[in-house]
Amino acid sequence: MTQAQGCGAPAQTITLPAGVDLSTQAVIQGVVTGGGPAYARLLDESGEFTGEVVVSDEGIFRFFAAPGSWTVRIIAGGGVTKDFKVEAKRGEVAQLEVAV
Repeated sequence: MTQAQGCGAPAQTITLPAGVDLSTQAVIQGVVTGGGPAYARLLDESGEFTGEVVVSDEGIFRFFAAPGSWTVRIIAGGGVTKDFKVEAKRGEVAQLEVAV
């Protein structure tokens, strides 16, 4: 398993990591293009901050979330911020394609 430098986490790829059981998981993931370094922030239905990840060098991010309504906020260089409403469902991967 390849690990992201310095954090011990698996490297982010668009393919789900081995061992992820979608029958018990709701996954939100996406690819960010055109913005250089970026962050993906997960907000719950009320807009409350839930989590944040650094988008990988390949533009990939992933959250394992409870089923329900979420907002993914992409924060990129140059003050770019974009919000995307997404519905997470157990057994499915909600896939976003984001150009910044």
